[in-house]
Amino acid sequence: MSSGSGPSALQSGKPTFAELFTPKLVTALREGYGPARFRADAIAGLTVAIVALPLSMAIAIASGASPGAGLTTAIVGGFLVSALGGSRYQVGGPAGAFIVLVAACIARHGMEGLILATLMSGVFLALIGAFRLGTYIKYIPHPVTVGFTAGIGVIILASQLKDLFGLTLSGPEPGPLAEKLPALVGALPTVSGATVAVAAGTIAVILLLRRYKPHWPGLLIAVVLASACAAAFGLPVDTIASRFGGIPAGLPAPALPDFSAAKMLAVLPEAISFALLGAIESLLSAVVADGMTGRRHRSNCELVAQGIANIGSALFGGICVTGTIARTATNVRAGATSPVAGMLHSVFLLLFLVVAAPLAGFIPLAALAGVLAVVAWNMLERHAIGTILRNSRADTLVFTATFFLTLFRDLTEAILVGVALGAAIFIDRMAKLVQVEQQKPFVGEDVADRMQGDDSGLTYLRGERPFEPGLASDPDLVVYRLSGAFFFGSAATVGAVLERIADQHRALVLDFSGVALIDSTAALTMIGVVRKASGRNVALYLVGASPAIRGALATHGLKDGEVHFQPDLETAVRAARLALDEARTS
Repeated sequence: MSSGSGPSALQSGKPTFAELFTPKLVTALREGYGPARFRADAIAGLTVAIVALPLSMAIAIASGASPGAGLTTAIVGGFLVSALGGSRYQVGGPAGAFIVLVAACIARHGMEGLILATLMSGVFLALIGAFRLGTYIKYIPHPVTVGFTAGIGVIILASQLKDLFGLTLSGPEPGPLAEKLPALVGALPTVSGATVAVAAGTIAVILLLRRYKPHWPGLLIAVVLASACAAAFGLPVDTIASRFGGIPAGLPAPALPDFSAAKMLAVLPEAISFALLGAIESLLSAVVADGMTGRRHRSNCELVAQGIANIGSALFGGICVTGTIARTATNVRAGATSPVAGMLHSVFLLLFLVVAAPLAGFIPLAALAGVLAVVAWNMLERHAIGTILRNSRADTLVFTATFFLTLFRDLTEAILVGVALGAAIFIDRMAKLVQVEQQKPFVGEDVADRMQGDDSGLTYLRGERPFEPGLASDPDLVVYRLSGAFFFGSAATVGAVLERIADQHRALVLDFSGVALIDSTAALTMIGVVRKASGRNVALYLVGASPAIRGALATHGLKDGEVHFQPDLETAVRAARLALDEARTS
C-alpha cells in the first residue's frame, strides 16, 4: 500500500469514495465466483423472472402504459440495478407504488412526458446518491411509510375494479378516487360474468398456492391457467392482444425524449416525486434484504444505480424503475448469492420477449387485474397498521394524515406533510426530555472505594473526594444540571430558566455532562445567557462540556474568558466559592 500525506482510510476508520460506491457485483466477483454460485444465481434469477413476468405487465397496464413498456423496464432497469447497485440481492423493475404517480403523469403529459420525467428522476437519484444523501432517507417516520403504502394499495385496488368486473363506462375512467368510485358504482349494471369468473379464479389460485404450495410460482401459474381457460372456452373477455395488439418481440431502439426547457419544467414536479418515492422504495427493499440475509447494503451506491437504471429505462421507452420488495425477497428465498441473479432475471425476461411474445396476447386483463388486487391487498400492512394505532395518538395522527392525503390529494404532499408532522411530534417529545435541575446542595458520587493509601494514611485520588454539601450552601451560588438534547425545540424554555437564575445569584454553575447535543439555536441561546450574566457581574461556570459543545459555542461567538470551563462539579464549585469569597473581602 502506498503511503500518503494523510492517514489512510483504514487507519481513520472511514471508507473511501471508491469503497462506498463500488457495486456489490464487483465485491461478489472478488470473493471468488465459480460454477456452483452461478448455478444458484441462475435458479434464483429464473424464479424471480417467473414472478416478474406477469407483475411487470400488470403494473404497466394499471399505470396507463403498454405491457411491453413494463417488460422493457424490468429488463433494462432491472439489469442496471443489479449490475451497478449497492445490494447483493436487490431486484429492480416497475413497482406498484408508482402506479398512481405514473398514471397521473401520463394523463397530464402523455407517454413522452413520462419518459422525460423518468429520465430526469434518474439524474436526481444519481445526484442524491453521489452527494451521499441516501443516509437521510431512513429518517422518514415509520407511520409515514405505512400510511402512504396503504393509501397506494387502496388506490391500486380501486384502479383495478373496472377490469376485475368488466365494467363499461360511458366515458374515460376518472383518475381521482372521489370521482372514480361513483362512476364505477354507476356502471355496475354492465358487469361481465365471464370477467368476474376469470378474475376470481386468478385470485383463488394465487391464494391457494400461497397457502399450500408457497414455493410454487403462484402468479405465473394463475395467469397461465386463466389464459388457457379463456382461450379454451372462448370467454368474452378483454386480453392483451385485443386492447394493446400484443407486445413487441424484443426491445425498442434507444431514443432521447424531447428535451425542451418548457417540457422539462412542466414535468419537474413529477420527476421529483419519482425520485423521492424511488429512493424510499429502493432503500426499504434493500433493508428488507439485509434483514433476511444479515448482509449490509451501500445506500448511496444503490441510489446511484437506481438513477442510472431510470435513465436507461427511459432511453428504451420504459417507465420508472425501483427496487421491489416482492421480487427482492423472492430472490433471497430462491438462494441467490450475488447480483448476478438479478441480472439473469432480466436476461430470462428478454428471452421470453424474443421467443414467446405472441403468447402474451392471450393473457386476459382480468387475470392481471387479479394479480394486482392481491398485490394491493398485501400493501395494506394490517399488522403494522394495528401496531401504530395501538402505539400512540401521535403516530396514529401521522399515519392517518398520510393515508388520507395519499387517497384524496397527492402522494408527494402526503409524504411531506407526514414527515413534517412526524418531525413536529419528535421535536415536542425531545423538548420535553430536556431538564434543568437545581443541585443545591450538591452531593457528589461516593467514590471512597477508589481511595488509595500508604503508611501515612489514606488519601483521595485527585478529583474524587465526595462533595461536601457546605460548598453549595452559599446563597450567591447555585448549581444546575442540564440533561437531554439542547436544541431549538427546548432552547427558549431553557434560556428563560437560566436567565431568571442569573438574576438572583452571583455565581452560576451549569453541569452540561448530560447534554447529548446542542444545535445553533441552543448555542445562540447560551451566548445570550452568558452575555446577560456577564453584564450583571454573574460568574458562569460550565462543567463537562464536550469538545463538540465547546466548539459550537465558540463558533457562535463565545469569547475566551466569558465562561469558566471546568472538568467536574467539585472543581467548579470550589472555584466559584473561592471567587465569591475574594469578591466579598476586597
